[in-house]
Amino acid sequence: MKTADELWGLLREANQLPFGAAQIALVEQVLRHVDATGDPALAFHTRLTATNAYVYGGEPVKAFPTFSWCVADFDRNPSPYHQRQMHSLLWLFKTMVSSLTDFHEVPLARTNAVLDDMERRYRESGHSLQAVYKHRYLVARHVGHLEEADAWFEKWQATPRDSLSDCAGCDPTSLVRHLNSQGRYAEAVERGVATLAKDLDCAEQPQGILSELMEAYVKMGRLDEAADAHRRAYLIERNNLADLWGIADHIRFCTRTGNEHRGLEILQRHIDWLERAPSPAAAMQFAAAGAALLRRITELGHGDSPIRRSGRDDVTAAVLAEELATVATDLAARFDARNGTDRQSSLVNEVLNDKSYGVDLNLSATARRVSPAVRTTAQPVAEAKVEPIPEVSAAELLDLAEKHWEEDRLEAFGAVLDAIDARSPESDRPSTYDARLWRARGQRVRESDPATAVKHWELAAELYDQAGEAGPAVKLRSQIALERAFIGEPENGLAAVEAEVAHQDEHGEPRDRAAAYLRLSRIYLLLERLDEANDAIDRADQYAGEVADPRRLAHHSMVRAQIRGAAHRHDEALEAARAGWMFFRTHGPARMSAFAAVVVGQITHDPAEAVAALDETLATGVPGAELTARIARGRALLQLDRAAAAVDDLVEAVALCAEQGLDEGGVFARQELARAYQVADRMAEAVEVAEEALIGFERLGLDEPANDTRFLLAGLYRDLGDTSRALAIYRDLIERLADNPAGRGQIGEQAGGLLYDLDRDSEAALTFRAAGEALRESGDFIGEMRLLRRRLMAHNYADEMPEAEEVIRLAAERYADIPAELAEERAVRWGQSIFAFEAGGLLMRRSRFADAVRLLRGAPERLREIEAEEDAERVSVMLADALLRSGSVGEARELLGAVMVSPAADPEVRAQAAELYEEAGDTEI
Repeated sequence: MKTADELWGLLREANQLPFGAAQIALVEQVLRHVDATGDPALAFHTRLTATNAYVYGGEPVKAFPTFSWCVADFDRNPSPYHQRQMHSLLWLFKTMVSSLTDFHEVPLARTNAVLDDMERRYRESGHSLQAVYKHRYLVARHVGHLEEADAWFEKWQATPRDSLSDCAGCDPTSLVRHLNSQGRYAEAVERGVATLAKDLDCAEQPQGILSELMEAYVKMGRLDEAADAHRRAYLIERNNLADLWGIADHIRFCTRTGNEHRGLEILQRHIDWLERAPSPAAAMQFAAAGAALLRRITELGHGDSPIRRSGRDDVTAAVLAEELATVATDLAARFDARNGTDRQSSLVNEVLNDKSYGVDLNLSATARRVSPAVRTTAQPVAEAKVEPIPEVSAAELLDLAEKHWEEDRLEAFGAVLDAIDARSPESDRPSTYDARLWRARGQRVRESDPATAVKHWELAAELYDQAGEAGPAVKLRSQIALERAFIGEPENGLAAVEAEVAHQDEHGEPRDRAAAYLRLSRIYLLLERLDEANDAIDRADQYAGEVADPRRLAHHSMVRAQIRGAAHRHDEALEAARAGWMFFRTHGPARMSAFAAVVVGQITHDPAEAVAALDETLATGVPGAELTARIARGRALLQLDRAAAAVDDLVEAVALCAEQGLDEGGVFARQELARAYQVADRMAEAVEVAEEALIGFERLGLDEPANDTRFLLAGLYRDLGDTSRALAIYRDLIERLADNPAGRGQIGEQAGGLLYDLDRDSEAALTFRAAGEALRESGDFIGEMRLLRRRLMAHNYADEMPEAEEVIRLAAERYADIPAELAEERAVRWGQSIFAFEAGGLLMRRSRFADAVRLLRGAPERLREIEAEEDAERVSVMLADALLRSGSVGEARELLGAVMVSPAADPEVRAQAAELYEEAGDTEI
């Protein structure tokens, strides 16, 4: 049998848990043992806690007996513990009235009796009747006695609030719902926005007020705010069965705003909750909203869409629509039979026949926006106009086509080839003519159809062989090898490229050698043999310099930029990319200028330069460059604190990946988009997109980016106040990083910090301990000692002195054992001194002044040696305080006098020093 102390501990632990099944299970564990302890206060407190847990955990029917027990116990045997908990008991009367109304099995007379009892107790305890009037209004409105409801509404609004009134979020939520029902949307928005500006710490807020604002925002044309309200509210409500009614509101909102697909996702996620709905009223609302959605989907021609339900066969949208409509109408009839009105049937019928709001509102966080406008200071040159094809021989036309190719005039090149193909072959054409023509045809289709290009080049190489032209044949086979390398076969192509290099070294002209070494550098880059790639591009540039062709040099610059960048020689890479960009933006073609600008935008460390370059790329509209440019510009915009613009670019990147069938790329783009939403402080959208990215990474089996995304999500949940979910992810990550001690330490520190902020100090200390041990395993001494310091502070606030003293001892050992070179590092000396400061403060608070002096001695000097003067003066004041308390008044005054005249001490520290100096008995300096 558990003792009373153990059960009190379990209750405290339950109060740390979020509302839901886990909390209920722990409270019920206490309930099973509590009466055997003979502790009446514990029995009463446990049932009060259980009542709250049941209501907000999605099982309110279980709250009726626990609440009734508490009321009976309160009346039967008044005791001091009853008086201490009276406010909580009176508060729960409101919850009971609302819950009783939601069960058609409970006679209306029973609800009214509880309301009467509530009013009597509020009067006798001297409280305002504001909350009583509000709940009489709510009951009358539920029944359909609208004139009576209006009268209670006026009394509710006219009566002063007090400590038993609903919170600063819930009262306005009911008011906004009332205003919406009367079509007073402007007032609803005004009241709702003012409420959101308050500090809301209720379990039902801010999701309650946000849900009520969705319709008001739409009616007022504030569509972005409506979408944000939906996302933020649903993000909270989706995790708790108790919020099934609220989830119904979101399904209804999706249906009425033309977001049927999103509504279907929400319905599919929660359809199994209908079987264990927290109340018949919540089941009725969910069934009605679901039926309306599925009927709309059926009208759109998707009635055969499958809906999956656990433990049951799949069902089509059309069939489930009618099944849910029957559930909703049957429940409404039962409520109306209980109430003696047709109010609930009327409301359900209204939902089943909902009309669209008639607005264009896309609720997807990855839905494509209108492409953001781009500005460019220099428009790239356009392609030169295609001249009329001259009336010359086929051989001369082929010469002209090859000239256009060398000049990057692809349209003119294609036009000449078309003219050649339109002519009948000439009998007196040169022996290499056909080979050259097939080579040109391959060049023409290389970007759009590389496999066909390779086939054309293979035929051309055979024709060169037949003509006895070894040089062009070797060159083409090298080109074929490189092309195959680009599509994933680099190992098999190296020999062919090296063969061309050897041939050109022996027989070729500088132009041929430049081309051969350029291909060699590119295949080495694909093979990640970067030293050899850099050597090869240098040789290529050497030969290209002999040719003195600026266009060739510009092409070389772009390849050199890629190779230098891959080798982390960023300055050289950027210089090369800029050179190529400057040439192509002046001389064309536009497509080359656009691609060169992308390279500059990716390599430069200057985000403003990156944005300028990528603006030009996107303004050009060159096919194939937009995706890379969007992602790179989005990153640069984030660096420039232009997060909203970055979001637009990255949303477009997600859409482009979808269009191009880039599944993996789309997942990575979502991850980047989630980070942009986070920086833009659009947390609900950040969570939505990050969750999509995580699903994608898990599906693709990409563990590292999946863990990065989990870490991102944990931070987002933490910032949204969903600390339980954040902690769950941190713990999951720690398990996943079993073989990565540095990662475990980093995650553990985050988790410990969150627990510390939640005042769960004992848990924080244990978490810091594990994280510190992980960092020690990884060899991160500075991180290990930082976590020892944080662990010490957690033990301090948990009042765990034996554990704190163990940390002080361990820190002393670790600092004593480190190598002399490491001990001299600035971060180590600072960390050692600040640890002494924190430990000294802990000891001072427990009047252990001599021990504090021992720890603090030497710390100010260490700080001054690393020029941390302000910290040094702060530590000096603590040391002086400890000296003063331990009897060393003279030394204390000397230290304090020095601090009082120190220019490094901040005003607060000087004032503290002066106060202590005066206490020491001498106010003169």
